[in-house]
Amino acid sequence: MTEHPKNNPVYRYWVLVGMVLIAGFSQGMLLPVLAVMLEGSGVSSSANGLNAAALYIGIILISPFIEKPVRKYGYKPVIVVGLIILCISLMLFPLWQAFWFWFALRLIVGIADNLIHFSTQVWISTTSTPEKRGRQLSLYGLAFGMGFGLGPMMTRLLEVNDYLPFIVASSASVIAWIFMLFLKNEWPASDFETASQLNTITRYKKVLKLAWFALLPGFCFGYLEASLHGNYPVYALRMGIDIQFVTVFLLPSFVFGSLITQLPLGILSDKIGRSKVLLGLMASGMIIFFFMSFIEHIPSLLLSLFIIAGMLLGSLFSLGIAYLADLVPANLLPTGNVMTAVLFAVGSMIGPVVGGFLIEIVGQGAIYYSISAMLAVMFAAGLLFQIQLKKQNAINNQAA
Repeated sequence: MTEHPKNNPVYRYWVLVGMVLIAGFSQGMLLPVLAVMLEGSGVSSSANGLNAAALYIGIILISPFIEKPVRKYGYKPVIVVGLIILCISLMLFPLWQAFWFWFALRLIVGIADNLIHFSTQVWISTTSTPEKRGRQLSLYGLAFGMGFGLGPMMTRLLEVNDYLPFIVASSASVIAWIFMLFLKNEWPASDFETASQLNTITRYKKVLKLAWFALLPGFCFGYLEASLHGNYPVYALRMGIDIQFVTVFLLPSFVFGSLITQLPLGILSDKIGRSKVLLGLMASGMIIFFFMSFIEHIPSLLLSLFIIAGMLLGSLFSLGIAYLADLVPANLLPTGNVMTAVLFAVGSMIGPVVGGFLIEIVGQGAIYYSISAMLAVMFAAGLLFQIQLKKQNAINNQAA
């Protein structure tokens, strides 16, 4: 007799993976599609960047309040509510093309996406066996990356009708909702520690003291990803770069390049150390983005550099989490993960605003200089952290 889907853990896992793919798709679609539409309406690039930040404001605003409803009602109702909010919000975007209306809708989408992210991630974490948890969470991360990479391709549909990208994205949410109906609701174990239980100032201070640099790749990746998807379509329109080339090839190539090297870079970091790999990636990315400003008129070279940049920098977030686990005790990991997530959202807000401002002030090369300068600062911070670690180790050795 075939097991009912409600009781099948494999079915549940792949449905949850599908949830995050759809959440990633909605984020990846909204950034470039709305950027192109706002640019077409005559909105300044800096204001365009501010509008893009609204999604991440929503992520931060809802973060402290998700755990309580999950504990009270279970995972399934929270995910279903997130899907419904996401679907309705997506359908409302084309109805009224006003800056602050879109800002409010983007904020609501950020809230909906975080409801889906938090619930699915905790559900997978608490139901996976220890020997499968790493692999299953890696596939979960890859699903988000794939969704985020497919999203920008929806800009091509704007040529057909302004509603079409939003119809596709909201239809995907409806399909996900149907699959969710076949899942049995579950609740977190009563003794499961999540970040909101550990939100003391003391714990934040401990994580900062032990591993402040390990938190920065989250900020770095948020800044980078949101700048590319939020600013680059506007930059391309200003500089005369083919927008179809950007949204169909350039932006997806960065995301899919990152999927290729997730596992190899993780293995390399296990062998030679997380800090060396992170510093090497940041330095390489800084050089590559700076060099892009000189070859952007050669599409084949620009595409090649985008792929290489994705292969090098697409693993920053996961490597930062792994480095955090190397540096802090297990009881501080939930706190560190929340701090990383918040910094990712902060970076995602700051990136498009800084990039939009530089596009207006600097013009040609602005987006590359913005990302390259950020990576340079992160690299310098990494060197400072290594010096700090060596001093601390020397003090510990003397004390021993």
